[in-house]
Amino acid sequence: MAEHRYEPNWASLDARPCPPWYDDAKLGIFIHWGVYSVPAWGPKGAYAEWYWDQWQNSVGETRAFHDRTYGADFSYQDFAPQWTAELFDAERWADIFAASGARYVTLTSKHHDGFCLWPSAQSWNWNSVDVGPKRDLVGEVCAAVRAKGLRAGLYYSLYEWYRPLYLQDPEQYALTHMIPQLRDIVTRYEPSLLFTDGEWAHPSETWHSTEFLAWLFNDSPVADEIAICDRWGSETRSVHGGYYTTEYGEVGGGKELSAGRKFEENRSIGASFGFNRNEELADYLSEQALIHLLIDTVSRGGNLMVNVGPTADGRIPVICEERLRQLGGWLAINGEAIYGTQPGGPAQGDLRFTRRGDTLYAISLRWPGPELCFDAPGISGPVEARLLGCDAPLSCTVADGRVRVSVPALSVDEVVGRCAWVVKVG
Repeated sequence: MAEHRYEPNWASLDARPCPPWYDDAKLGIFIHWGVYSVPAWGPKGAYAEWYWDQWQNSVGETRAFHDRTYGADFSYQDFAPQWTAELFDAERWADIFAASGARYVTLTSKHHDGFCLWPSAQSWNWNSVDVGPKRDLVGEVCAAVRAKGLRAGLYYSLYEWYRPLYLQDPEQYALTHMIPQLRDIVTRYEPSLLFTDGEWAHPSETWHSTEFLAWLFNDSPVADEIAICDRWGSETRSVHGGYYTTEYGEVGGGKELSAGRKFEENRSIGASFGFNRNEELADYLSEQALIHLLIDTVSRGGNLMVNVGPTADGRIPVICEERLRQLGGWLAINGEAIYGTQPGGPAQGDLRFTRRGDTLYAISLRWPGPELCFDAPGISGPVEARLLGCDAPLSCTVADGRVRVSVPALSVDEVVGRCAWVVKVG
């Protein structure tokens, strides 16, 4: 139970600080896995996890694909028994996520189709224990990632596309279905992070978001540690809640991020959150692009939550595993410039900056050559510099707020494949 009591209004709830662990973590893993992973298809650039809605409303190419592949009489619900997850191994997933250097993992507990990945009393026969995998997937993933020392988070969609009660009376749906489910997953699994979504359909008053959050911050078993996003009503994104969210670089509702406000960039390694068999190699981030995305995001004060969409049988796609392990390899050398840091100043060309106390990290997105020069008005007097991953100190001079660092000659093996290089000054 929290020592400070929060009231069920935004003025009080917004005053709650983001938990320090979240700001320090910098990197998280997002997982979109569900019934939609069986068809695992969407038009180029579309979100495959929206399959049911796109098919139901004949959006783009999805209706034609569905009728051609499964038949016009094959319903979305018919996919659920086919989601058997026979190759799912939560411990293997956790190994991959730990190797990536991530500090938290957020599993989609329920997407907009309403299918729950835990035995929800409110979703009888539309959850992963009653049908499909016949397993408590939320419980298995949470236990496995915690065993690796990572924090477990959960995504939860506030709305459900076609649940009759939601369509008839959204407020009653919120009171008798949504909030009981939210309380259940918080009490049962004690997540360190709660990422809600689908908030755009109604204002937070209809969702009764402030009442739920007052309970979450005051009386829930994770009152002190839980981090929340800003998706709690049609008016809340980039305005209310905890950290603000961007998605593939875009801010919801045409709003701008408040300067200095903690934010999190959310995107998949591919173009879709859910696994999309229609994607090709060019749709996936390269090793360099993923590493640069993390660096740029952290240098601006944000976290990166990078998504993987497992296959229906429970495998992390090999290309996603490769990218995550490549990211972890870079962090194993350069992580001190990422974890627990603060922004170190505006970007200068190919340079990004982070800071920890009096130490400045200059991160170059390309090999800097024999000399690295940058403006650093806060640095004066004699300082030491070194290239992370190399033991020898570097020659460094400071004059009129400008830092010059002589970079050692390195072999091709030492330079190629690292994607970004960090000079530590302080």
